[in-house]
Amino acid sequence: MARGGLIIFDYLLDESEDMHSVLLTDSSTLLVGGLQNHILEIDLNTVQETQKYAVETPGVTIMRQTNRFFFCGHTSGKVSLRDLRTFKVEHEFDAFSGSLSDFDVHGNLLAACGFSSRLTGLACDRFLKVYDLRMMRAITPLQVHVDPAFLRFIPTYTSRLAIISQSGQCQFCEPTGLANPADIFHVNPVGPLLMTFDVSASKQALAFGDSEGCVHLWTDSPEPSFNPYSRETEFALPCLVDSLPPLDWSQDLLPLSLIPVPLTTDALLSDWPAANSAPAPRRAPPVDAEILRTMKKVGFIGYAPNPRTRLRNQIPYRLKESDSEFDSFSQVTESPIGREEEPHLHMISKKYRKVTIKYSKLGLEDFDFKHYNKTLFAGLEPHIPNAYCNCMIQVLYFLEPVRCLIQNHLCQKEFCLACELGFLFHMLDLSRGDPCQGSNFLRAFRTIPEASALGLILADSDEASGKGSLARLIQRWNRFILTQLHQDMQELEVPQAYRGAGGSSFCSSGDSVIGQLFSCEMENCSLCRCGSETVRASSTLLFTLSYPEGSTSDKTGKSCDFAQVLKRSICLEQNTQAWCDNCEKYQPTIQTRNIRHLPDILVINCEVNSLKEADFWRVQAEVAFKMAIKKHGGEISKNKEFTLADWKELGSPEGMLMCSSVEELKNVWLPFSIRMKMTKNKGLDVCNWTDGDEIQWGPARAEEEHGVYVYDLMATVVHILDSRTGGSLVAHIKVGETYHQRKEGVTHQQWYLFNDFLIEPIDKHEAVQFDMSWKVPAILYYVKRNLNSKYNLNIKNPIEASVLLAEASLARKQRKTHTTFIPLMLNEMPQVGDLVGLDAEFVTLNEEEAELRSDGTKSTIKPSQMSVARITCVRGQGPNEGIPFIDDYISTQEQVVDYLTQYSGIKPGDLDAKISSKHLTTLKSTYLKLRFLIDIGVKFVGHGLQKDFRVINLMVPKDQVLDTVYLFHMPRKRMISLRFLAWYFLDLKIQGETHDSIEDARTALQLYRKYLELSKNGTEPESFHKVLKGLYEKGRKMDWKVPEPEGQTSPKNAAVFSSVLAL
Repeated sequence: MARGGLIIFDYLLDESEDMHSVLLTDSSTLLVGGLQNHILEIDLNTVQETQKYAVETPGVTIMRQTNRFFFCGHTSGKVSLRDLRTFKVEHEFDAFSGSLSDFDVHGNLLAACGFSSRLTGLACDRFLKVYDLRMMRAITPLQVHVDPAFLRFIPTYTSRLAIISQSGQCQFCEPTGLANPADIFHVNPVGPLLMTFDVSASKQALAFGDSEGCVHLWTDSPEPSFNPYSRETEFALPCLVDSLPPLDWSQDLLPLSLIPVPLTTDALLSDWPAANSAPAPRRAPPVDAEILRTMKKVGFIGYAPNPRTRLRNQIPYRLKESDSEFDSFSQVTESPIGREEEPHLHMISKKYRKVTIKYSKLGLEDFDFKHYNKTLFAGLEPHIPNAYCNCMIQVLYFLEPVRCLIQNHLCQKEFCLACELGFLFHMLDLSRGDPCQGSNFLRAFRTIPEASALGLILADSDEASGKGSLARLIQRWNRFILTQLHQDMQELEVPQAYRGAGGSSFCSSGDSVIGQLFSCEMENCSLCRCGSETVRASSTLLFTLSYPEGSTSDKTGKSCDFAQVLKRSICLEQNTQAWCDNCEKYQPTIQTRNIRHLPDILVINCEVNSLKEADFWRVQAEVAFKMAIKKHGGEISKNKEFTLADWKELGSPEGMLMCSSVEELKNVWLPFSIRMKMTKNKGLDVCNWTDGDEIQWGPARAEEEHGVYVYDLMATVVHILDSRTGGSLVAHIKVGETYHQRKEGVTHQQWYLFNDFLIEPIDKHEAVQFDMSWKVPAILYYVKRNLNSKYNLNIKNPIEASVLLAEASLARKQRKTHTTFIPLMLNEMPQVGDLVGLDAEFVTLNEEEAELRSDGTKSTIKPSQMSVARITCVRGQGPNEGIPFIDDYISTQEQVVDYLTQYSGIKPGDLDAKISSKHLTTLKSTYLKLRFLIDIGVKFVGHGLQKDFRVINLMVPKDQVLDTVYLFHMPRKRMISLRFLAWYFLDLKIQGETHDSIEDARTALQLYRKYLELSKNGTEPESFHKVLKGLYEKGRKMDWKVPEPEGQTSPKNAAVFSSVLAL
């Protein structure tokens, strides 16, 4: 039929029995199938039968098409997958034992519904069969609550399924989730049964056809779009009436050509002579101020992102506006910090804004991290999922007892946060200013059920948009990580495989040093109104600030010290309903909390989660500022100028103002030190402490003998409010002397700002200044003075040589005949300087996210997330040189998007313990082997090792890496592939169909031997430079492609290789 409803042609099928399915494969080809044993292909242009495909299983009732297969559903309950060109069967799914009712395909999933054979006949099966087209196998069936007769995928935001029963029940659910009875809707058909169902191409409309011939249309909007770029539907033309539609003369864009004008040779009334008329062209409308503000010029052409304020390619003309309104340049509001910056960010200092990595064609290689970090401390990269906790990882790292304790820990659990945190701390120790990434730690973090239950694992979309409160999130994460580390240390056992792991000088049997550091022992007393009192002992790892009632809404400026609020939060007293054993019912009780023992590290969650708490901090900071100024001669206005004598007086010890400017006193309520004393009646005294108090009260160490402790502020974690990026989390950390001594060789303390990979020294007053309009406190860490002297801070490497010995594979089908490596014997243990050939293969967990800029260039927003799948280490010397001693396939619990088989050699199933025949192990097990090799001092030889170590998440000293990609590289020239180097220098053809890590590691070792031979162990750089010139000259001639076996001769016979032979 035509779009107007007219029949174009009829085609009579001679051999057809009963036609059931039609599939339009393109604009002019039609496939027709039915109960016969063949399928016909008809050309719609010539109206002729062009092909007849034989079908092994007759009865094709449903046909679908994707860019990979034709899908044919048979009456026998099977679904066959056929080649798009030859129509031959590639795969077949036996979906139902009775018959097939309907199926649909979307992406990598096929879902089918049908009938199963029962004793009484066929019965509708309430389990939908779901198949993964990557693995070509069934996954968990989906149970639904209706009798499914029709189903379609509706992939709008997610891959939803619409399941329809013939009685009119409609249910929506995810194909890999659980069906919810609340998602069932009902269609009211005119006839008793629904006979057909379909979804529009735009996924905005559903159509149901019932047995009475009625079509029911469901949409999600009053005016839906049924097809992409759809035209208006053409219906049969009605009888033409000699009438014309009215025209609205008030419309400026109304085309006057709609008015029919008779053909005439006479002059028209509108044909005015030129003397009485003048052309008046339309003035161009003003350009949007947002476009001018964000525009960047390349030459004389400006590029700007589309602000989406108007319809695409449509600009309305305003004819009645005066000329002055077209002066667009006078309407541009300049940003106070220049047109390059966002105008709403002028209040946020640049170092506090969310930092992002700008990726180029080379990835991270040409990104200048030194611009953001000129210290020798290591930042953390933010592009990994759930990297919002980077600031808290830095806080824990710069707590010296915690750092040493975590690095001494090692256990047998596959996903242990303490172990992974220890590995990350070791990388931070080794780094000299280069950023690290916590990918392995965050990978283990995502597997912890408690983290998911607490809502700590964010989806990528939530993290990018800043959905939810980051301040609440990091405070929950703070409580979670302390609890998890405490449990991991309590469960520490000394496993046989990791001998020496329990040799830490920190912990004794059954005790946790995390508990010694952070735990505060308390007594909880419940007093009923009947007089009965219940006392219960407990402990907590952190405290939450509890603000005075009424003070959060009181803006009159009533003073309240931080010490008073802290005491109220620690010794909390509240009225609540609780069970009374004496009254045998719930009664109003007064619950109080008394402190038995103070912790060494006082952790405080600020709980500034609403405007009330933020106003409380703001008011107290203003009161503290006024009180500090009043101590020196009364009120000081903003415009008052200070003399030199005034400044000296402000900085004098008598005034207790040890700051150099009034600006440093603004927005400050938090003290740098607090003094806490345990009283005899189990009470607690808390007060702010300044350096001047030490003169009055004496040294803090002498006071500790009387139960008096001084806590110094060590870190503050703050939430930066930024509507453009969704906000971010940064930390101010007071870095101690031991860290400066290790990194810089100096002994001093300094406050730093840690904003992911941006690290910058700051003044100490900046750490306690909180402008509540954009900088909100979240977490505070106070530590006891002289804390480090109480703990043994020696680190003993818990990884021993036993990790290299033979281990069992996780794969059930792995046999000794499949083993591709020979583990090291005790007499083969590597020594300092030994060579080890290394290669790793990877799979993709998340695809790259990129966008096209307005100037046509590609910008990578988020790189693809890779996961190591295979790690191979080859002996580099000795009688067994070239024989691998590690060839581990890494088991992963995360969904793999792309196995990259062409480049990695990894096939689906190789990483599955149920069906793999490889030597499968955990990432932690292989990571320990590599860590031992690094710690022992071996030298790794490979090709492109920088990326390998980055994905494995290892920090290797540069003097232990011998990378052939750089050995055979000339400055400002392209990098050369291992395949071309092997062909050119070694006359080897490698990486034919896929990559093999054993072959690549051996080849890299041979290339390194060749490098030593050609460069005379590095003593003749000039002669080796000539060899490299010949290499690049040959590469350009060959277009860097290795010839096929019947192609060119070996390079050893080429003239350009004569310089190599001469050497």
